[in-house]
Amino acid sequence: MSDKPDLTEIASFDKTKLKKTETKEKNPLPTKETIEQERKGDATPSVNNFLMTGPKAYLTYTSSVQSGAQSGIEECKHQFAWDRWNCPESALQLSTHNGLRSATKETAFVHAISAAGVMYTLTKNCSMGDFDNCGCDDSKIGKMGGRDWVWGGCSDNVDFGERIGKQFVDALENAHDSRAAVNLHNNEAGRLAVKATLKRTCKCHGVSGSCSIQTCWMQLADFRDIGNYLKIKYDQAQKLEMDKIRMRAGNSADNRGAIADTLSNVARTELIYMANSPDYCMKNLSLGLHGTEGRECLQSMKNLSQWEKRSCRRLCHECGLKVEERKIETVSSCNCKFHWCCTVKCETCTQTVKKYFCAKRNKSRRPHNHSRRRQHKRNR
Repeated sequence: MSDKPDLTEIASFDKTKLKKTETKEKNPLPTKETIEQERKGDATPSVNNFLMTGPKAYLTYTSSVQSGAQSGIEECKHQFAWDRWNCPESALQLSTHNGLRSATKETAFVHAISAAGVMYTLTKNCSMGDFDNCGCDDSKIGKMGGRDWVWGGCSDNVDFGERIGKQFVDALENAHDSRAAVNLHNNEAGRLAVKATLKRTCKCHGVSGSCSIQTCWMQLADFRDIGNYLKIKYDQAQKLEMDKIRMRAGNSADNRGAIADTLSNVARTELIYMANSPDYCMKNLSLGLHGTEGRECLQSMKNLSQWEKRSCRRLCHECGLKVEERKIETVSSCNCKFHWCCTVKCETCTQTVKKYFCAKRNKSRRPHNHSRRRQHKRNR
């Protein structure tokens, strides 16, 4: 008798046993209750109406869309925490058609990570059963995926998240100009990043744990992995050079043709931009930029990445500023003890720590030339 279990039995086993356990995050996924509240109009928008221009038929999903957009912006803040541009609150405004935004590399990242966040959250909620009309992707269940494994379990329904997310996010771009085309391209690149980072998860079956065959399903990666993936795409972003002769013709059909010809040479997974980034060292409130003066940088700390170690040079010295050391008092709970039953009592401890900030020099100094050369090189 073969020690391999019946494939039909494996493929039809209870999927709820394989449901992924959700960990608590700063911005937990919206529950079925909050989604229902949103549908009834009882929930307050968390991202100031961002991405809320989708079709009215999709009001059921707006809570997930808002949560996903917020997750995207928070991931943006993490990825650029020690860059001159640190994904400020104005990033949401700069990504829409309100006259403030230009199609820079940073705008490209905002569009991609926001679209990815929306698709990611919709997919999660779908797989968790929070939508009545959506569940796990069972299209492959029972099919052989390889020599010793078969499709089963609860694959995350990324096709659903992609389809509904596209309806909401792409609805913001109703123009037919080159900037809208670039935004739509970067939106798609963000959604494709979610698919590119999917991972296969498997469970063993067999006599005495022999793992003679496995059932496998596709699972979303951690959103941090998607952020890391898109940050690499940001570093490799391509600048578009439109056919200016055709664009100047003023004919909308010619414009769309020039845009289509240009985009046809760019992979759908790549981020693209049209305009060089402004000088993020300098304050420019009309663009929502606050400059690097007053920004914290990292120095003399353990376990720092090379990028973090160079943050003081990048944010301060190369922007014509000095590094100023400040002693900051921090208050935290300490010496916590458990008391029967059932409380935890802590003391309050004050600790003085050294922190470093960018500050004006006594005399005005221009940024180092190599900084300007590096900025120019990154924008090419």
